[in-house]
Amino acid sequence: MKIVVGVKRVVDYNVRVRVKPDGSGVALDGVKMSINPFDEIALEEALRIRERGQATEVIAVAIGPDDVQTQLRSALAMGADRAILVKCDAALEPRDVARTLLAVIKQEGAGLAFLGKQAIDDDAGQTGQMLAALWDRPQVSFASKVEITGEVARVTREVDSGLETLEVDLPAVITSDLRLNEPRYIKLPDIMKAKKKPLAVTDMGALGVAAAPQFKVLKTEAPPQRSRGIIVKDVPELVAELKKRGVLA
Repeated sequence: MKIVVGVKRVVDYNVRVRVKPDGSGVALDGVKMSINPFDEIALEEALRIRERGQATEVIAVAIGPDDVQTQLRSALAMGADRAILVKCDAALEPRDVARTLLAVIKQEGAGLAFLGKQAIDDDAGQTGQMLAALWDRPQVSFASKVEITGEVARVTREVDSGLETLEVDLPAVITSDLRLNEPRYIKLPDIMKAKKKPLAVTDMGALGVAAAPQFKVLKTEAPPQRSRGIIVKDVPELVAELKKRGVLA
């Protein structure tokens, strides 16, 4: 069984995001970029499944400009067998990403697709669900534990009321939650080995996919700065202050 793992290039979670002065987007010049943390967790789980002998190959797939090859090399250094870059310079919406991943999955004959539950840049959390719908295969989102037995995946997922365990037939789509695992540390020898691993470059046209954006970003603004808090002496003073601010009637 082949496993396809979606990898997105995002601003590193340790970096403070800055909005461009003209409001046209987020400033990326000189900013550290990394693999989306949830995608890194998904990749780690796919590697563990392969190491247990339940998969033959793990393929990391990313969509974006040439710069995304850096993140794909990181995925190869973690242990992915191959990487595929689908070149696209435009900003893509979840539906177009799902359609592109589906084209790769069908081309590779994959039996499992692993994605992060969401990306930390747009927090859309839609790609995995759309991929499953387009593929017409079962899906389990927010996975915190995954067990593969033959052609069945037993997945524990986090829900509002606690934990829920589902069994789905493969092929399927699984999206990873934060508590699924802790990604491995990449060692220098693995980084050197990753340079020799195959990284294929294609484009959306070659896969028979055309981007069809449905939305247009008009302006990007930073969140308003919060006012300083105050210290109250007792409950009556707290209630009075809340009424003054219109929080309580």
